[in-house]
Amino acid sequence: MTDFAIHVARFADLDAATLYALLKLRVDVFVVEQQCPYPELDGLDPLPDSRHIWGSRDGVPVGYLRLVHDPDGTPRIGRVCTARQARGSGLAGRLMSYALAEVGDRSCRLDAQSHLIDFYARYGFAAAGSEHLEDGIPHVPMLRPAMATRR
Repeated sequence: MTDFAIHVARFADLDAATLYALLKLRVDVFVVEQQCPYPELDGLDPLPDSRHIWGSRDGVPVGYLRLVHDPDGTPRIGRVCTARQARGSGLAGRLMSYALAEVGDRSCRLDAQSHLIDFYARYGFAAAGSEHLEDGIPHVPMLRPAMATRR
């Protein structure tokens, strides 16, 4: 398995070159590869409680996800992506583990591309609504319920 460096940062702590590389990765996967033109820059990246979690190889980001909070305060994972050359390496799972460590015992939401439901189920997420089209791609809302505090 290839070793990746894992990083976690607030928007304010990202330097311009890193921010550019992260946004490029997201656009390369979601807009170009998936042929889905949509407003990638949605205003959530710079929020003070947003966390950017990514994996890099040789200093280049090859996997990413974003942790934000819904208006009711519930954490939400989104923008989960892996560069083609890093797929199958376990990186997405490592990023999910880091994000869920940030979430802790609280509940957490995400909108999964339908073909990835089983992947997210491994992290305690279950379908929480009907499949719908989001930017032309089938998605299913998923929820990981709050966990009882362990003694």
